[in-house]
Amino acid sequence: MKELDVVTFGETMVLFTGGDALPLEYVHTFEKQLGGAESNMAIGLKRLGHKVGWFSMLGDDPFGRYVHRTIRGEGVDTTACHYTSDAPQSIFFKEKIAKGLMNIYYYRKGMAASLLAPENLDEQYIAKAKVLHVTGITPALSTSCQQAVFEAIKIAKKHNLKVVFDPNIRYKLWKDRDVAREVMLKIAEQADVILPGLDEGQFLTGKNTPEEIAHVLISGANKTVVIKLGSEGSYYQTATDSGYVKGFEVDEVIDPVGAGDGFAAGIISGLLDEKTMEETLRLGNAIGAIVVGVRGDMEGLPTKQQVESFMSATGRSDVER
Repeated sequence: MKELDVVTFGETMVLFTGGDALPLEYVHTFEKQLGGAESNMAIGLKRLGHKVGWFSMLGDDPFGRYVHRTIRGEGVDTTACHYTSDAPQSIFFKEKIAKGLMNIYYYRKGMAASLLAPENLDEQYIAKAKVLHVTGITPALSTSCQQAVFEAIKIAKKHNLKVVFDPNIRYKLWKDRDVAREVMLKIAEQADVILPGLDEGQFLTGKNTPEEIAHVLISGANKTVVIKLGSEGSYYQTATDSGYVKGFEVDEVIDPVGAGDGFAAGIISGLLDEKTMEETLRLGNAIGAIVVGVRGDMEGLPTKQQVESFMSATGRSDVER
């Protein structure tokens, strides 16, 4: 009996959001929050009722402790985390320009999370889970982080975990886009479930349509590819089935950051609960729609009851095959 449904790891940063819609050099007050793709997904899954573990290399400083305490406070297991005094916790800033439009400034190079290495992985901890979730952000942080991702996948395969890969490409972190593509495709090749956005799929495969992208990523293997299409919804392809699931209408986009992580949580939740692919994508679409209406990366992630109420209130989205 597995003790965890999902285990994931990666960098979580302390987020400072300007209090005014002004260039940052003119902003004097900031709100402190958290931002990190893997921890967002972990918190999203926990709110949906799943048992989730997350770990990272954290700075042995006030911000590192803030990250740890906050994620643990959300009910995510953090017992596999490490602290280092060799580098500080990373931070980033959101600059609000107008509604739904913002710039992001990262301060993460050489920070604590980039020191994570294969020797920091606890094989028995990873083996406790049913699913390993990884993103394309972690391998971009450093050579040791990249090695840790491939070692984690190796451990997952050894212990029969499904591997879910969300490319979540951050071009600013890669010096060479060709190297980024090579690394991402190597991870995708070993993954069981791949969750690219349309633009990410186009970058990785050189193809344009969701059908073509998914076909390349599946490569005849027993994989599932789910492609995020923004407000249009999402598309899935397996070895035997495929289809589009329309998105939900959103009255106002307050903050789009974190919607993809919420979508990933919904997809993994649906797969864990053995829902149909249509039901699974509908859940992911609904969570993404909810998240964009709330300021903050993880504050808008809904509970299972909240997302079910949202889907019930908005009716069923159509499925096209």
